[in-house]
Amino acid sequence: MKRFILISLIICFYLTAQGAQANLLPDSDSDGVPDNDEINIYHTDPKDRDTDKDGYSDWIELVSGYSPLNNKPVKLEDNDFDKDGLSDRMELNFHTNLDNPDTDGDGYKDGDEIANGYDPSQGERSVLEKRIEINTGAQELSYFLGGVRMQTYPISSGINRATPTGYFIVTKKSPKAWSPYGLWMPNWLGLDSGRIGIHELPVWPNGYVEGEDHLGRPVSHGCIRLGHKEAAFLYNWTPIGTKVFIY
Repeated sequence: MKRFILISLIICFYLTAQGAQANLLPDSDSDGVPDNDEINIYHTDPKDRDTDKDGYSDWIELVSGYSPLNNKPVKLEDNDFDKDGLSDRMELNFHTNLDNPDTDGDGYKDGDEIANGYDPSQGERSVLEKRIEINTGAQELSYFLGGVRMQTYPISSGINRATPTGYFIVTKKSPKAWSPYGLWMPNWLGLDSGRIGIHELPVWPNGYVEGEDHLGRPVSHGCIRLGHKEAAFLYNWTPIGTKVFIY
């Protein structure tokens, strides 16, 4: 199996290198990654096919999801080369500099700017758009910043397709909303008219938390339920006016 994988990678490398040459893209070290991308995107050495000296070319590491800047077998999402609080994977997603903790030079680390919803590649505190997508088929909620998917959480939506689909807007927030079904709904994000919303697992007046084992399958009357930590985070992260797409 290992031999098959190695042969496949060699073939892919050859085809990529040939493609780079055919497109007249300079590739000084013939590693399959054009010089321009090595310098301006990945910040690897365009004259060394194995920047981190781990025995694997920069191209092989990148297509396999590993960091070409770390000689240990570390995934891009687990590596933070410039120690700015933003993983190398997210740096690539947001088009920031992997070896500069403050890409736009505004005095704030890239990771801190993303955590507060700002664009780390633009100065003057440029705000990135926030949005939420809910996949009722997969029973998942994802939140996006500037078009980049940040995280995905398991949910519990309406049983028998009680959760409406389409485009909505967060119109109301409440730390503890009351349901007509006789429960409290912590961290409530009301959508449009407020008939449905996104909230933490509901709590009965006697303190019993409903649905702790329901996440991942539809059981609600139409609302979208989240776990405690996830709901608390999303409540604080989401401003009024945030767009929500349910499908």
